[in-house]
Amino acid sequence: MKPQWALAVLARHCRRNDMTDRMQLQRWELKYVVPEGTALRIRDCIRSYLELDEFGESQSDLSYSVHSLYLDSADLRIYWGTINGNKNRYKLRVRFYDDQPEAPVFFEIKRRVNDAILKQRGGVKRDAVEAILTGSYPDWEDLSSADTRSLSAVQNFVKLMLHDHATPRAHVCYRREAWISSTDNSVRVTFDRRVLCAPEFTTSFTAELGHPVEVFGNLVVLELKFTGRFPTWFNQLIQRFGLKQRAAAKYADGVALRGEEYFTHHHAAMLGEGAALASRDLRLASLGEAEVAPVFDF
Repeated sequence: MKPQWALAVLARHCRRNDMTDRMQLQRWELKYVVPEGTALRIRDCIRSYLELDEFGESQSDLSYSVHSLYLDSADLRIYWGTINGNKNRYKLRVRFYDDQPEAPVFFEIKRRVNDAILKQRGGVKRDAVEAILTGSYPDWEDLSSADTRSLSAVQNFVKLMLHDHATPRAHVCYRREAWISSTDNSVRVTFDRRVLCAPEFTTSFTAELGHPVEVFGNLVVLELKFTGRFPTWFNQLIQRFGLKQRAAAKYADGVALRGEEYFTHHHAAMLGEGAALASRDLRLASLGEAEVAPVFDF
């Protein structure tokens, strides 16, 4: 029989699995970086239109922690796609919300096609993660929620990982305050604070970061997200606060700020993790020779 804390974790993460169905799998998003005072005034305005996400309701700061392990190739091909402003690009990340052993992690592909954002996401049990990140395709029993969309998401993740020979490179975390529509998933507003980024070449999935940089300092990353028609009140919000749209890529900006050299094989070797990374790269290279980039079916 599982202890009470484990049952509580399972219940919470069952809700996380349900949240996947409510996510904006295809959307448009506008990003801004604003001072804390402006963020608080914007929060007061959006209360009339949206409600606080359930995961922040019980928190004093109305926020929850988000951790992402980003994968990239040895030459940081995915990173450079963002830096160079490629119109059609993607990121590979494994997202988790705490370091409880009972909690699943979520394999995510975030793909940009021109101005649209498309997402695939599948929850995976922790004891299956290492095998998948070394090139094994998932079985049904590896998933935290056995549905075809999740299976397809993780399969496509593995295909892209093999195609790019991508391995863990960076751990990004932040506190997210999220506001959502009470009726559907067409509108979502998030405030991300204290965005941290550090090199990470392992799959330990702990909440601790080693010597991180604070990517945006004391500023807040504001994202306005919508799936259909641009909400009129979004435009009113932008005009009222004089918001200026800008890029705010947590992984790419974090790597640039820390320095690309800290996310390379050389730095992994300095940390004593070079042999494991080289072994993972060799396996991915051997498995990926026959792989082609997947066709996405969102």
